[in-house]
Order: sequence, then C-alpha cells, then structure tokens
Amino acid sequence: MAAATSISNTLIPFHKTQQKSQPTKTKPITLCMTIQEANNTTTSPTTSTEITAIATATTIARQQNLDQEQEAIQHIYRKKPRHPQEHHNKRKLRHVWREIQGESDWAGLLDPMDPILRLELIRYGEMAQACYDAFDFDPFSKYCGSCRFTRCNFFSSLGMNPTRHGYTVTRYLYATANINLPNFFRQSRWPKMWSKNANWAGYVAVSNDEMSTRIGRRDVVVAWRGTVTHLEWVADLMDFLKPFSAKNIPCPDPTVKVESGFLELYTEKDESCGYCKYSAREQILTEIKRLLEMYPNEELSITMTGHSLGAALATLSAYDIVETGLNVVGDNRAVPVSVFSFSGPRVGNVRFKERLETLGLKVLRVLNVHDMVPKSPGLVFNEHLPASVMKLAEGLPWSYSHVGVELALDHKNSPFLNPNGDAVCAHNLEALLHLIDGLVLFYI
Repeated sequence: MAAATSISNTLIPFHKTQQKSQPTKTKPITLCMTIQEANNTTTSPTTSTEITAIATATTIARQQNLDQEQEAIQHIYRKKPRHPQEHHNKRKLRHVWREIQGESDWAGLLDPMDPILRLELIRYGEMAQACYDAFDFDPFSKYCGSCRFTRCNFFSSLGMNPTRHGYTVTRYLYATANINLPNFFRQSRWPKMWSKNANWAGYVAVSNDEMSTRIGRRDVVVAWRGTVTHLEWVADLMDFLKPFSAKNIPCPDPTVKVESGFLELYTEKDESCGYCKYSAREQILTEIKRLLEMYPNEELSITMTGHSLGAALATLSAYDIVETGLNVVGDNRAVPVSVFSFSGPRVGNVRFKERLETLGLKVLRVLNVHDMVPKSPGLVFNEHLPASVMKLAEGLPWSYSHVGVELALDHKNSPFLNPNGDAVCAHNLEALLHLIDGLVLFYI
C-alpha cells in the first residue's frame, strides 16, 4: 500500500523493537533512507494497526527522551555559559507565555534557541503530527478518510503524555472542496463509506485545568492536517490569487488576496453531507466563539498549528479570526492569536502580509532550507525581489509573499541526520521536529 510505505519510510528510526530487559534509548535518526534501504532494515507496515504502533512508538520515544535531553542541555549550559538566553531554562512557561507566543515577534529567542520556546515548538509540532497519526489511511477501511479515534480518547490513544498534552478535543474539523486535491482527500473502496464528500482535516482542543495552570493561561488550539503525500499537491492546487473577501468574508481591503485553492478548501461546504454541511471556516469560528465565551474571566490564547497544506490553512484561519474580530472578548480584550507553522507554503500577496501584521497576528514559520514547499507558490514573484519590482507585480495573480518570522533549519548541519536526503524527506514533519529537538546542541 502506497500510504503505508510512505509512513514507514518517514518513521524508520523508530521501527526496531526494543527488548524489555534493556533501557529505552533513542537511536540517531537517519533522515531520508531510500525505500530499498528501509525495506532492508525493517518490514513496511501493511495494516492500520501496524501504522498505529509505529506512530505511537514515535511519539513515546521522543517523550521518553525529552527530559533526559533537556537535562543534558542544562548541564552543558552550566558548564559553559555563552549568552544571557542560556539562563531562560530557569524561567517558567506560565510567567513568559506571551513572549513565547510571539508578543515581541520572538526577538532574541531564535539564535540561540530559547529552551522554553524549543519545547513549545516540539509540543505544538506533535499536536500537528497527531493529525497524521490519527488519520485512517486504509482504503479497505469503511472509515478511510476519517479519524480513527474518538474525541475523548484522542491524545491517550496516540500515547501522548498528558503532562505535555493536557488538552481536551472539543471538535473535529471536516473539509470538502470542488477542486483537484487528490492527495488531501481519501476515500474508502467500500460501497457504503462513511462519507463520499468529506475528509477529517484536524481538530479544536482546549487545555484542561491542570495544563492551564502549568502554561499560565487557557489555551485553545486548532491543529490542521496536511496532505497524505507531501509534495504532489503543489501542482494540484489552483495557485492564482483571489480576494479574501470573494467568499463573503468580511475584509475592508479588496486587495488582500490569498491562494484560491486554500480559500476553496477553507470555505467550501456540501449541505447534503452531515459532516461538511458547514464549511471548515464555519466549524472553526463557531467553536472558537463558544470556547472563548466558556472562559470569560480567564487569561486566554489561541494557537494555530499545522504542517504543509495544514500550515497554510492554519495561517488562513488565524487571519480570519483576527480580521473578523472574533478574538475580542466581552471586556474588549484582544486574545492573542499565534501560528506555529511547519513547512508551510506562501499563502497570500504583499497586502495580505501587511494586513496580517497590522492586525497583530503572530506567525512563526519553521522550515527546512532544502524543502521546496515553503518556496511555493510564487516561485518567481515573491518577497525576495526588490520592493519596487513587487509593486509593479502586485496586480499579477502569482505574486506572493511569506508572512511572519522565519526559523530556517538545515538537516545537513545535524550530526544525526543523513545529509543526502531527498525532497520528500526534507519536508517530513518528524525530521523537522528532530532538528528542533537538537537545535540547542547544534549551537554549542
């Protein structure tokens, strides 16, 4: 099965079974092994049960070693202090969460990497990865294209540590579209499938009381799934720009434009289908409004996360929230909205970027410099051109600009990753999280 093979190749480092008599340890990750090398190393999973086991092992392996790695990093810092940022590990997240969420555009936190920010990026990245791990890829399953777990057992079913992921999933998100997205939408081969028009696209979750105390606020998270195969969708999307207000979305500036394929996926609905009777946009805005009203007297934050196409949808939906003023609560207090984007493409034009910054939306884009997806769309006309040229090209339907702050990583600088990996592996979320996981050590 193609989907199973793809997953096995991205999760090779965690396939080998560990003996119970030996202490658990993480082997160095070999990024981008070829399919032949992977097959020589282990057998590719052929069932959804095996895929679940691999995905769960991946999450548990990282969680089991996180405390040990952090202790090692702190030990190195104690032995060889280099920078005032190195003392950030003595702080508590609940005291500095606004800074971590981008209040000051992450100034001074990225080079060297702030230890608290590093852990938060991994945590939100794992919540995005959960969208892949929980997705039913099996074409022989009646529920192919849906989530394999119930909302109440979502994180526990994936083996995710409640001390790091103390959230309750309050709503699943479903998407539909009348555009060519063969790698985003999956359908069962059963004649009586759960839905012919919808796919599970992600979830909305809110931190529980214990987690809220630990992180200093009630955090509402929206996690978006990316495509099943990571690169082919670029050619499938309609990459011309369309006004954000074209779908009757309130926006005072008609020159604010976004990629039309992203906008269609975000706003399309099928009233004949129970799962996508409401668009993904309507599902998100309704749930965000409900949760903000549920906790009127608490410190709140809204965090969007996603990988690949999911990163684009996270940026688009976050912009929608601040543009419509949904994050402004009853006492006229604006709830901070942040996006942690992983390997995301460009979403809109220069006016989209300027409007997003004016509204105070904070976006941190994490990417691998060898990944082609963040370089598209807008391969020719983009933010790297002189402002005068972009001004002349702003009327073109293919003139794009990245938003927010960029954190660019290079897997070739890691001693644990194969420097000769292919383009698909450079786009892999697990490998990107591994780069973040070891980033502090790379700086030393």
